[in-house]
Amino acid sequence: MANKEIPYKIYLEESELPRQWYNVRADMKNKPAPLLNPKTLQPCTLEELSEVFCTELARQELDDTTPYIDIPDEIIDFYKMYRPAPLTRAYCLEKALGTPAKIYYKFEGNNTSGSHKLNSAIAQAYYAKKQGLKGVTTETGAGQWGTALSMACAYLGLDCKVFMVKCSYEQKPFRREVMRTYGANVTPSPSMLTEVGRKINEQFPGTNGSLGCAISEAVEAASNMEGYRYVLGSVLSQVLLHQTVIGLEAQAAFRKYNEKPDIIIGCAGGGSNLGGLISPFMGEKLRGEADYEFIAVEPSSCPSLTRGIYAYDYCDTGAVCPLQKMYTLGSTFMPASSHAGGLRYHGMSSVLSQLYDDGLMTARSVKQTEVFEAAQQFARVEGILPAPESSHAIKVAIDEALKCKETGEEKTILFGLTGTGYFDMYAYQKFNDGVMGDYVPTDEEIKEAIDRMPKI
Repeated sequence: MANKEIPYKIYLEESELPRQWYNVRADMKNKPAPLLNPKTLQPCTLEELSEVFCTELARQELDDTTPYIDIPDEIIDFYKMYRPAPLTRAYCLEKALGTPAKIYYKFEGNNTSGSHKLNSAIAQAYYAKKQGLKGVTTETGAGQWGTALSMACAYLGLDCKVFMVKCSYEQKPFRREVMRTYGANVTPSPSMLTEVGRKINEQFPGTNGSLGCAISEAVEAASNMEGYRYVLGSVLSQVLLHQTVIGLEAQAAFRKYNEKPDIIIGCAGGGSNLGGLISPFMGEKLRGEADYEFIAVEPSSCPSLTRGIYAYDYCDTGAVCPLQKMYTLGSTFMPASSHAGGLRYHGMSSVLSQLYDDGLMTARSVKQTEVFEAAQQFARVEGILPAPESSHAIKVAIDEALKCKETGEEKTILFGLTGTGYFDMYAYQKFNDGVMGDYVPTDEEIKEAIDRMPKI
């Protein structure tokens, strides 16, 4: 029998819920490069960012020196509805693999949005409400972020307008209907409702869209409506900040049993889940208090870290957002219609990009069919149907556990289970029917998009 000194699920008490977010930038020797105004190419000011984002969120975006930022009591009260989230020991998976490794996952699917996205959605909606705004606009890929934001806006009485990547809008009608149930207006992107949407449709006829497209439309919509601001579910430093409740809880849970992970793994699209999970542990590494191996896992269909370049690029396809220095495939790169819609973003968080460039973490890209094989294996022994995005992390966690089986090393592995896959049955059907394929962009396709990037 497995060692019962460590339970299957490690729960924190409500009183142990983090009261502050952790800002990893404060401990980074090399700070992320500043956002640039797309018109002046100068670092964005608080006033400029406040034209797009809520003022307090803009302030958090620019703050790279304050290590801990207080979480407002109103947000804490909301968190208590579904947090603290459990840290689970995957005993059954360990047994099935025959590995000496200990495998843990931080499960973020215990809320109606089905993912970690609610951690930042309620924070961004709260600051919008506090500022006296009427509503917010946003984009969503797989739909988790749009679902989370619609829930937060309904809770606070804010209007919510969502531009959903077209392929996900069509593949995930039930995710769309959850958003509508919570009162959100959902539009497939690129649409004909915005100027940038019409331009993208003209430039890429028949496109299935991308997160970069949807971001452009949401920003334009917000700028044309009085009393609205734009909010984003990933990529930005403010979002990674809010998501650190994940890593802080994981730290506290491990300490309860005097445990410590050796390897920490997360799926990587824009970076919110990965950044939220690893930031508190990364802080320990940066301060010289502990050492960890960090692995970012991205789809081979949209490999920004493993095949992109580190340079300033637009955060959106329409080139209306600030420029960010990040690992990118080019803002005009159009990913294939991967079923992991939340990972179909052309770039990566500036924080994670800097950490990766400094050699403090590594990255791997994995193919879609391999991901779903891992998802199926996990579901059959652990009893949770994982989201396709999370399954990228599961794939590499299994790989690392099997390495331990070969070498006999007893490493401790932690990965982020960002959410459930119950709205992803179209993708699971494709896999089960044996008709799911793998798409890997050619060097020429990536070069074409990179060549169109701004020369800064």
